[in-house]
Amino acid sequence: MIKIFPISVICSLAAFTLSSTASAQTCAAGPMTVQILGSGGPVVNRERASAGYLLWVDGRARMLVDMGGGTYLRFGQSGAKLSDLALVGISHLHPDHVSDLPALLWTSRQLRTQPLPIVGPSGNSAGSAAGNDVAPDFATFLARLFDEKNGAFQVLGATLGASRGNGVRLDVSVVDVTKAESSVVFKGPDLTVSAFGIPHANMPTLAYRVESPAGSVVFSSDQNGTNPKFVDFARNADVLIMHLAVAAGATSPLHAAPAVVGRIAREAGARRLIVSHIGQFDLEAAVGELKQSYTGPLTVGADLQCTPIAR
Repeated sequence: MIKIFPISVICSLAAFTLSSTASAQTCAAGPMTVQILGSGGPVVNRERASAGYLLWVDGRARMLVDMGGGTYLRFGQSGAKLSDLALVGISHLHPDHVSDLPALLWTSRQLRTQPLPIVGPSGNSAGSAAGNDVAPDFATFLARLFDEKNGAFQVLGATLGASRGNGVRLDVSVVDVTKAESSVVFKGPDLTVSAFGIPHANMPTLAYRVESPAGSVVFSSDQNGTNPKFVDFARNADVLIMHLAVAAGATSPLHAAPAVVGRIAREAGARRLIVSHIGQFDLEAAVGELKQSYTGPLTVGADLQCTPIAR
């Protein structure tokens, strides 16, 4: 049976395709641009994929931060090439930040020949009396997914060095989230990347800072905003991306309240704040609460949105 769609639906689909193409072209232009692949959180949202970001440098997608549900599609819509990536940074192991990673790697051997550097957090699943341990370290997490004999996706064993299976070889690094200072995780001619542990309840989590000749950008990821050293880590960033995951007036051990997001951006001296990872609540009220603390340039994130970065 052939289904006939109303002309309004066809026009909407065409407009969406054109806007996606335009976003990719815009992001590829200029010295450095940050693109949101997923601006939503863990709850199903027909307009927002879960967390994911691309950093474009001189027309190429050079860094991917997180790969939550829906970002595999957004990666394709962005026009990015896996072969151009210098680094993948994973903030933490909640599914809405990493669930699309196997999908990205499934056909990666056909798209890239060089090993792919990938960074993630240390874990806390060695066992404790308090029973608060929730995550393995990043290398163990990848082994549980892709080990050629015991992994959930044994067909991706090549990502960890197996002679058989699909997937580009991963060059895996783990950052200790308990370190008091940041760690340089990548240094290249066009960008330097540092990682820093941040509080996200009991989930080990990393924020990332990228420095380049064109400017600086900080990906805060999920955090409750209780570590004052993050302000120093984000100091004077040209673009600071923070997550607006809870409603105005709400508190959470996982996420910073809107007022805290604003305060951190103000104290860090961020030249532009982008809020993303947006929950399903009264967004206008949350932004209003944020603006009581931060009065600088503000962008409310959306999927495939591009923001140029400049000093």
